[in-house]
Amino acid sequence: MSVTSRYRDAWEGFWREAPEAPGEVVWDAEPAITAEPHLALFRPHLADPRLPLVDLGCGNGRQTRYLAEHFGRVLGVDLSETAVELARRQDPTQRAEFAQLDATDADAVRALHERLGDANVYVRGLIHQSDPADRGPVAEAVAVLVGARGRAFVVEPAESAKDVLKELVQDPAGPPPKLRPVFAHGLAPAQVADAAFDRLFRTVGLTVLATGERPLALTEFAPGGERIELPARWLAVGPDGARHGRR
Repeated sequence: MSVTSRYRDAWEGFWREAPEAPGEVVWDAEPAITAEPHLALFRPHLADPRLPLVDLGCGNGRQTRYLAEHFGRVLGVDLSETAVELARRQDPTQRAEFAQLDATDADAVRALHERLGDANVYVRGLIHQSDPADRGPVAEAVAVLVGARGRAFVVEPAESAKDVLKELVQDPAGPPPKLRPVFAHGLAPAQVADAAFDRLFRTVGLTVLATGERPLALTEFAPGGERIELPARWLAVGPDGARHGRR
């Protein structure tokens, strides 16, 4: 199974037109308010921080580069080859590695695991941007990459994020400028039910080690000057038995 050509083309089109300057993409918030606090939540659940780390759905690689400062080997992967090329250009010191990967392509995911071995995995906002039929395969990709020793940190907008997005879209002035390209390319975020979030990963053999709430910061600001944030939930997960230290 792999994603549809329509979906792949939509992402290629989005990233071809996306500005390269940091913060110009609506979810491209600075690592200090994104990957840094996520890592603080994730780190206590890492069984082996020496494992490679995979940033699944890395986009332009801004968070990947931050993570590469904290792990020995970091690989950012994305469905869009254009995004991967952009991430490489923005990492002239080659702190991280980048590669194209369709997370719903089981053979490609297994091949990556064979190359890397067990890995820790970071996933930010990928599930709700996937077609509903692709969410199970994406969760399965996380389970394959984690293997027997890795752990994953997954953060997604909560159900209540739809109310924030609805308000933004229905503003008389229209959606904020940085949100418009998302809709223009047919990439409107879809709701992931809170009750289904945990179950999605348990179904593929992962144990939920911890869960919590922390908003996802956007790069847009409200008329009053406050940063727009989406309510979000996070999970730290590992292979079945991880809570008890089995390998």
